[in-house]
Amino acid sequence: MSDPDPRPSPPEKPLPGDCCDGGCDNCVLVMYAEALEAYEKELAAWRERHPDAPTRAGPG
Repeated sequence: MSDPDPRPSPPEKPLPGDCCDGGCDNCVLVMYAEALEAYEKELAAWRERHPDAPTRAGPG
């Protein structure tokens, strides 16, 4: 049975060589920062719905 409200998963962090340092509008570092911000908001909302859940996600 799958969880109807699973804990959000963090975005995958870019590797050091993923950014070309070219100042791209769609830079992987900017996209990661935006995804991380969205994840943190989703996680905060999820924690409000699951106050008894462990602070860290277990091995998956």
